[in-house]
Amino acid sequence: MSTNVVNSERFVDKPSAVLFDLDNTLYAYEPAHKAGTQAVRAKALSKIGIEAAEFDLAFLKARAEIKSQLGETASSHSRLLYSQRALEHLGMRSQALLSLELEQTYWGSFLAASEPREGVYDFLDLLARAGIPRVIVTDLTAQIQLRKLVFLELDKRFEYVVTSEESGHDKPDGAGFDLAISKLNSGNRFAESRLQEGSVWMIGDNVISDIEGSKSAINATTLALQSELGGQSTNPAIDMIFDSFTDLVKFVSNKGWDLNNRG
Repeated sequence: MSTNVVNSERFVDKPSAVLFDLDNTLYAYEPAHKAGTQAVRAKALSKIGIEAAEFDLAFLKARAEIKSQLGETASSHSRLLYSQRALEHLGMRSQALLSLELEQTYWGSFLAASEPREGVYDFLDLLARAGIPRVIVTDLTAQIQLRKLVFLELDKRFEYVVTSEESGHDKPDGAGFDLAISKLNSGNRFAESRLQEGSVWMIGDNVISDIEGSKSAINATTLALQSELGGQSTNPAIDMIFDSFTDLVKFVSNKGWDLNNRG
C-alpha cells in the first residue's frame, strides 16, 4: 500500500477543505449493486412469473431509455423509474405498488451489502482533528445518498453534503463543486479567505467526473483511488494516486497537520 504523489507542490500546505465522492470511493459499489440487482430480479420473478433473461432485458432497456430521456441529472439514476418503465415494457402498464416494492428491494439489499473502505473512518476522524472541513459531493437524489451516509455511519463525519439533485447537474458539471465551496464559505465567516485556489482537495474514483470535473471547476488538488483508475493513471489532472485511506492517514500524519491544530 502506498501513495504516489504526482504534483508535490500541491501538498506543501494543509488543505483548507476536503471534498469526497461517495459511491465507489468511500465504499465499494459493485458488491452492493450486485446484491441489489439480484434481489430485484428474484422479487420480480416471484411476483410476475417471467424468465430472468426477459426481466433483465426489459430492465436494461428501461434504464437506457430513462438515462437518454433525462440526461445527466439526479433523477436519471432512479431505480423507481427504471422499475416502472421495465414493467411497462413487460406489458404490465404502470404498476405503482410493484414498482415501489422493486425500488425498496434494490436499496435494502444494496445497503445491507455496503461496507466502508479500509481506513475511511480513521482518515475522516484525522481530518476532523486537524480542523479540516469535509464535504460530500455526489450524484443521485438526496434521499438515497443521505440514507447511505447514515447506514455507513458517515453522516456525522461531514460538515456538508451536496447531491446532484440539489445542484441540478451530475458531475463532471461544476455546479456541485461550486455549491460545496459556497456552503463552506457561508458556514464560516473566515472560510472565504482560506479557500485559496488549489487549496481544496477532491478525493474520488472517477477520473472524468471527480478528478477532471473538480480540477476544471475549482482547480482542486485531486486524489484518485488506484484500484478504480484502470488505464487512466497517467491522466494529467491527477495530483496523487493512493491505494487505501489508510495510506492517506499516514500521509497526513507524516505532515503533522493534525498536531498543528492542537491547542
